Amino acid sequence: MKIAQDIILRPIITEKSMDMLNAKKYVFEVAKDSNKPEIAAAVETLFGVKVKTVHTINMKRKPKRVGYHSGYTSEWKKAIVTLTESSKTIEFFDGMN
Repeated sequence: MKIAQDIILRPIITEKSMDMLNAKKYVFEVAKDSNKPEIAAAVETLFGVKVKTVHTINMKRKPKRVGYHSGYTSEWKKAIVTLTESSKTIEFFDGMN
């Protein structure tokens, strides 16, 4: 059994993710082997909120170059978590908007 801290790795802080805060949508990087029910349970446990839906996206690797050296970015999994209307907001994101 995985604990919540192993599933939710870090929040994703971008302009697009900050715009989604008004709709109670939060973006996280999650473990690649986690599924939607595990992600929902982890968010509810860590932040004390009620999750409505979870959408996941597998971010593929991209080629990158720095001068002569070339390589790829790492693959990772992104989750967009939508909270219910009656749920409170996640306090971590309140000061950023």
